[in-house]
Amino acid sequence: MPTNFESMRPQSWQGVDDIVIIGGGLAGLFCALKLAPRPVTVLAAAPIGQGASSAWAQGGIAAAMSPGDTFDKHLADTLAAGAGIVDERIARLMISEGPDRIRDLLAYGVPFDRDLEGQLLLSREAAHSERRIVRVKGDQAGRAIMEALIATVRKTPSIRVMEGYVVEELVAEGRFVSGVIARPDAGQSKTRVAFPARAVVLCSGGIGHLYQVTTNPAEARGAGLGMAAKAGAMIADAEFVQYHPTAIDIGQDPAPLATEALRGDGAILVNRAGHRFMTDLHADAELAPRDIVARGVFAEVKAGRGAFLDCTKAVGAHFPDLFPTVYASCMAAGIDPVTQPIPVVPAVHYHMGGVLVDADGKTTVDGLWAAGEVTSTGVHGANRLASNSLLEAVVFAARIAENIKGMLPESSLYEWPKDAGENDELVTLEDSAELKALRREMSAHAGVIRDAEGLKDLIREIVRLEGINKRVRFSNMATAAKLIATAALKREESRGGHYRSDFPEPVEALRHRTFMTLKDAERIAAEIAG
Repeated sequence: MPTNFESMRPQSWQGVDDIVIIGGGLAGLFCALKLAPRPVTVLAAAPIGQGASSAWAQGGIAAAMSPGDTFDKHLADTLAAGAGIVDERIARLMISEGPDRIRDLLAYGVPFDRDLEGQLLLSREAAHSERRIVRVKGDQAGRAIMEALIATVRKTPSIRVMEGYVVEELVAEGRFVSGVIARPDAGQSKTRVAFPARAVVLCSGGIGHLYQVTTNPAEARGAGLGMAAKAGAMIADAEFVQYHPTAIDIGQDPAPLATEALRGDGAILVNRAGHRFMTDLHADAELAPRDIVARGVFAEVKAGRGAFLDCTKAVGAHFPDLFPTVYASCMAAGIDPVTQPIPVVPAVHYHMGGVLVDADGKTTVDGLWAAGEVTSTGVHGANRLASNSLLEAVVFAARIAENIKGMLPESSLYEWPKDAGENDELVTLEDSAELKALRREMSAHAGVIRDAEGLKDLIREIVRLEGINKRVRFSNMATAAKLIATAALKREESRGGHYRSDFPEPVEALRHRTFMTLKDAERIAAEIAG
């Protein structure tokens, strides 16, 4: 670890360090840019853009910008997908601010697809009633957005990026978060560093790596959710985990993704016998809500019939040009999607639950804001509408920046970070034995289909693993897993991304959001574990 912090400071750096953003994904970088010229420090575990789910997003951003589209139509689709528990007021706010955030991204240099007349080229995805997905080269939106933002961040003197800093703890003084503790050198340093701050913005991503099969990068392991819960933050809707129905089933971790847009363009799902099984399950077939498609695919795979995405007729020879990322993943595995169906399997893709925030991204803990997948804003309800996630990230990142500017009008001078002690809890490049066991149990018991006995077994296993591995990073992950498992056990119905085989129908009395603190989860776990 470099000991001369001045050597890490950009020569143009003129500011102070009273705002710290955790995470170098879309939400974190967009918030930093919106705070400019206010000085801000971004702490990223990996080089910015790497380790962020945003960069892997293929579909694009949903925004009502076409002549025939309206905010009301976009809201109606969002409410329908959310299975009855979307916060309508917050969702309308997000949707109404979407076009302005798209224009911000264009100003930052994002090369969104355009038609011959120069208008934005919009596509349709599952459960959208209109073509409203703003894309880049078919399936490269996430990568292109991140590249443009990174380039802008690099040349913005008010933003100090500290790459390779793995944040392990939020520093809490009573009900106030006053900074963070991070481990440099991609978590390989024995020395930890304290970053004091008046405002901490948590943009740490999702929980996919808590599961055995996921489309998320390894850095999306629920650490931010766990840290916030330990600091006393309220957690909302933790039980709702969305599976992407069509991860490419070639044994990779993370699993590469066959974008939703393929089905939007007419690709169909068939089993090994060639039967188009989704027509048996829903009137919209392949364009049904993701939870229904995921369960359909899961049932075929579990029954041994296999599931395949057949793009040969709908996309065919145009595949390499229209969907280059998916094409490359298939070809690398020896599958030619132009002529062959793609084997698919459901994989954990997005967490609708997370740290509860208000319309300005404020958590229930003073001094802590949050944006992106780590949060629960209420806009996704029980099941996220495709491509609303990137929209949520930029809308609330911008609102956080405005809120902080209003609440903290004066910058305060802080000392440079100081050492926060040493220990040997280095970040391992491979999952620990305990994390491998946790991922296996989460997939088995808190996955596509759940039941009470399985969830209780999972909770007992989480408690057992916590007793074996007491390191702070594993504790953060186990805390996130415990919140998901206990919330799933409490919701005795099926709704959206949460499906209980012992309670297969929705219950009207449970048509509401759920809120839980870590103390609540610990109490439930203690009762079950004995």
